[in-house]
Amino acid sequence: METTANAEQLVAKAQAQNLSFYYSDYQALKSINMTVHEKKVTALIGPSGCGKSTLLRCFNRMHDLYPGNRYEGGIRLHPDNTDLLSPDVDPIEVRMRISMVFQKPNPFPKSIYENVAYGLRVRGVNKRVILDEKVEEALRDAALWDEVKERLDDLASNLSGGQQQRLCIARALATEPEMILFDEPTSALDPIATANIEELISELKEKVTILIVTHNMQQAARVSDFTAYMYLGELVEFGATDQIFIKPQKKETEDYITGRFG
Repeated sequence: METTANAEQLVAKAQAQNLSFYYSDYQALKSINMTVHEKKVTALIGPSGCGKSTLLRCFNRMHDLYPGNRYEGGIRLHPDNTDLLSPDVDPIEVRMRISMVFQKPNPFPKSIYENVAYGLRVRGVNKRVILDEKVEEALRDAALWDEVKERLDDLASNLSGGQQQRLCIARALATEPEMILFDEPTSALDPIATANIEELISELKEKVTILIVTHNMQQAARVSDFTAYMYLGELVEFGATDQIFIKPQKKETEDYITGRFG
């Protein structure tokens, strides 16, 4: 359980407020209310099809890329209290503030250097000295610099799966986002690469707020500060990870955690 002292230090970074989401006529999320705390790791867990990834993708407006999808309610991003889902807010700007790392590593068909520099170039940064500095910083933050510093001009596809995923994390970090969304980032990786990514996530929360979807409950228990259990598009229970895993308040959560369900 969070102590009172710790609880007082918690700062809201984003808040889903009565958030519902529809794929055409199908309602995938039902009135979600949840706070994502700044510089903490929040995990979304639950059985397949419960709405975890759907909720995650609301935070950076990924659903806008497909026709017929619609949101109800809002997501407030602090400290400026912007409603990310407002039609007045540009989804591209949302994605600059909130980066995403996908399930399978998806490096661009470019060099290691240009993968990391991509978002900076999109933002109009073209001075080589600045790019060099930002690329190195992002690769260091992604624990990849020492492995690739001698071959930045190599194609990113030459890297191993685990290295490619860390490259995607470096690419996400390069534009200095306020939040990073991870959608099952280790499901395609071997145990050693998975451990490296988990360790990296624990380090990254010093700099950035993290929201992660994982099908692996042990992973949620290892890396997250807060956990949300979802089922059939609803948020069943949300709280400090220790509390959710050791002393859940809802029987549905306990049944899922203990393997009696799901």
